[in-house]
Amino acid sequence: MTDDTAIQARRREIAVEHVLFKLIEYVEGKHPGLLDMIEGSLDHLGDPAHDDSKDDEAVRAIARKMIVGARTENAKTRNAKAD
Repeated sequence: MTDDTAIQARRREIAVEHVLFKLIEYVEGKHPGLLDMIEGSLDHLGDPAHDDSKDDEAVRAIARKMIVGARTENAKTRNAKAD
């Protein structure tokens, strides 16, 4: 992967993660339970690599951290609205 390709991939990952978090926050706010459903699906999540870098649990750990972050942001948003 060239430096430019790696930079573009990193930027896309950051942008996608931001948009996804905001979408999850919005939907969870309107329809509580989305994060529970996503969390319940993690057993089906895996790393598609076919080499020694394959690590399904590492992928699941990242997803769990994302869910914790989304729950934290959702709680902050609910608390801000309540004040």
